[in-house]
Order: sequence, then structure tokens, then C-alpha cells
Amino acid sequence: MMHASVGDRVIIHGRTVGAAEKTGEVIGIRKDSDPPLLVVRYDDGHEAILAPGSDCEIRHADSASA
Repeated sequence: MMHASVGDRVIIHGRTVGAAEKTGEVIGIRKDSDPPLLVVRYDDGHEAILAPGSDCEIRHADSASA
């Protein structure tokens, strides 16, 4: 199970060859569901609720500069 915190970066890898990655920042966590859903502001400015799957990578804010 993936654990994320506000401020972490989310990278969603394309599911098909040539598909672009989507990147964004976790701006909230909805803990009223199991597993918790992430509120993400993508780099293009839109916001969405995300249920992280196998195509999702979370880079923790404290290690993003590493």
C-alpha cells in the first residue's frame, strides 16, 4: 500500500507506449475512504481525486530533492 502526505509529488506513468506521464502535487488526503484517496493538483493546473494504482509513483517531499 502506498502512503502519501500533503506536499508529496505524484507521477502517473503512461499505460501505453508513447503515452505521456502526468505529474502533480498532493494537496489533500481524503481519509474517509479505505484506502485513502489523494487530492492532486496536476502541473497543468487541474485538480482531481486519485486512487493510486500500479502505474502511480509517489515521491515523498522530504526526498524529492535527493
